[in-house]
Amino acid sequence: MKFIPQFQQASLLRRYKRFLADVESPEGEVFTIHCPNTGSMKSCWVEGAACWYSDSGNPKRKYRHTLEITTTPEGALAGVNTGRANALVEEAILSGVISELQGYESLRREVRYGDENSRIDFLLSGDQGDCYVEVKNVTLADGARGYFPDAVSARGAKHLRELQKLAESGVRAVLLYCVQHSAIETVEAAREIDPTYADALDSAVSAGVQVLAYKAQIGAEEIALVQPLPFR
Repeated sequence: MKFIPQFQQASLLRRYKRFLADVESPEGEVFTIHCPNTGSMKSCWVEGAACWYSDSGNPKRKYRHTLEITTTPEGALAGVNTGRANALVEEAILSGVISELQGYESLRREVRYGDENSRIDFLLSGDQGDCYVEVKNVTLADGARGYFPDAVSARGAKHLRELQKLAESGVRAVLLYCVQHSAIETVEAAREIDPTYADALDSAVSAGVQVLAYKAQIGAEEIALVQPLPFR
């Protein structure tokens, strides 16, 4: 996913009210931008560190700019715009990067399914049948170990229940972790943060849900999924 124009650099001063962040430009201007991340962003940023933001080009938008990349306390880069995860995965499927999801003839987005009124991120279809793919963005890290979720996620547990029911009925169900953190080398459930989610994941895997993790290469000009990571 290439960005034209490329993201602009600033210093991240604070994140507050969940969806807002204050940044300072290299010229010393302080302004507020949109923070498109519903999670805690734990371990993703440090006050005064470099960040990168996109410009919508729309002067009528209340917050014209959007926070895209942050610098972690350890100096890694994290892609905090969770809205980009699905587009990154779609691009990686269509370009052949995600080898496990090749061979399907069609790809549909946001298809309703399940008993709990859910929408699957991607429904792949072909001669071999259907494949339901749920995408989650991973930015929480402890060293090289990545975790999901970074806050209690009732929605995430619901999606796991839906995937488990599909797997139990013989339909291919895939949970794909989109890792937007340059230091992460493995992915696992954040059991200490959300034990209910972790238990639901254990149950889903036991029922046949396939778990994949792919890591992004992160930059101001381009973000793209480039390599698989082990799921623990």
